[in-house]
Amino acid sequence: MFCLTSPSLVQTVEIDRQWSGKLRKNSSLEEKLKLAAAMGLSLGLTGCFQPMYGPQGGVDTRGALQAIAVEPAPGRLGHYLTEELRFLLNGSGDHPVVKYRLLVTFSQSGQTALVDTVTGRATANSLSVRADYKLLPVAGGKPVTEGFVISLADYDRGSNRFANVRAARDAEIRNAKALADQIRTRIASTIVTP
Repeated sequence: MFCLTSPSLVQTVEIDRQWSGKLRKNSSLEEKLKLAAAMGLSLGLTGCFQPMYGPQGGVDTRGALQAIAVEPAPGRLGHYLTEELRFLLNGSGDHPVVKYRLLVTFSQSGQTALVDTVTGRATANSLSVRADYKLLPVAGGKPVTEGFVISLADYDRGSNRFANVRAARDAEIRNAKALADQIRTRIASTIVTP
């Protein structure tokens, strides 16, 4: 048995009843046909959806992503980005045969977003990172895909130096996670596309 207790849900159901009643009473045959066509098309398109990370047409996306070896990037941000990519591409711990190498280079810049006019100190900063990636076959040849992604993370600054350093490091980690997610999604969409 289903019980409606939420007032907003009851109002929504009531509005739907009123709207469908008006549609039935005041609509012409042309409007009804348009509605039926739109519903038919939407139902027809539901079969076109396929999950990106499931096996499709002989392409095992998850297996292909696990076969990517991520080359280490320099620096602390490079370490965070490399480890995040390794986890997102092959978080299983399996060691399949490597088919691709992923090269990532990045550049970062910081900007002071807000300055306190009384003390003259920065109260907020922004850390922007652009990562260029290139997916190469291990056997050699032209890149499978290449491109760049950008991430921006803001952080607050205060009078405590340690807190400022830690906030900047947290912004680097957030950027690394965002960049790794964007790179994984773009690589997966390239592998899935025939």
